[in-house]
Amino acid sequence: MPSGAWHSWAVDTDDLGLFGPGSVTWKVHAEPILIVAGLRSLYLQALHPRAMAGVAQNSNYRVDAWGRLVRTADYVATAVYGTTAEAEAAGRRLRTLHARMRATDPFTGERFRIDDPELLRWVHVAEVESFVSTARRAGLALTDAEVDAYYTEQRRVAALVGLDPADVPGTAAEVADYYRRIRPDLRMTKEAAETALFLTAPPIPWKLSLPVKLGLHLGPPRWAYLGIAGTALALLPAWARRLYGGLGLPTTALSADLSVRALRLALTALPRRYRVGPIQQAAKDRAARLGLAA
Repeated sequence: MPSGAWHSWAVDTDDLGLFGPGSVTWKVHAEPILIVAGLRSLYLQALHPRAMAGVAQNSNYRVDAWGRLVRTADYVATAVYGTTAEAEAAGRRLRTLHARMRATDPFTGERFRIDDPELLRWVHVAEVESFVSTARRAGLALTDAEVDAYYTEQRRVAALVGLDPADVPGTAAEVADYYRRIRPDLRMTKEAAETALFLTAPPIPWKLSLPVKLGLHLGPPRWAYLGIAGTALALLPAWARRLYGGLGLPTTALSADLSVRALRLALTALPRRYRVGPIQQAAKDRAARLGLAA
């Protein structure tokens, strides 16, 4: 087979996407504990009034909470583990969707675009910081240099939604500085409180609803979810917990660390089919065909 033809086949069949084996991104996102990180991110994002208004005025998340969660998880998995073409296509779809959306500022009455770079940057930073900090606090061994590398790698994901990577924090120090600058804009609003309550006690999927129909409103699924939600809240930065009316005590952080480490052990013990999704498995298969350890 001519070398050019082989190269074309390899790119189409075994393209490793934006990251690949050896990246810190693949190391972090292999962690099942990121289910807790995703919830932490949503609690954090809700503290930005405009970001929250954009969601509340353009989303049916209360009606289709689990469907929206699955779609978000699929998007993240595609950006991290999909081929380059798949990741770029997912980014184009998201940019097209955001470009049509508008919302009204709850305080000023101003109409604004959902794809405002300031809002996109807030959502991105809250998400990636939640991922890497939760994984680290759960016990994943990451050096400071690897944390910085993760933030730098994630600029590629920021570019998918239309951000200029140069305008996105690329190290832990830059993320901390970003949080210091944006904290005056964050607050507890009625929408944030309602969203936090919804995130803490959402409707359970129909397959798990039988105990509720029988009057067992706090059956195992509900108790398990409440534990995860409580841990996600406790993992928030102290300043974010205070905005939610909680205490930013060191003991809260210590308790959260113990809880998230226990959750990580429990999730890691689950059968592989529950821990590795189809998009991630396809990426591992492509890496294996190239003789690379995933």
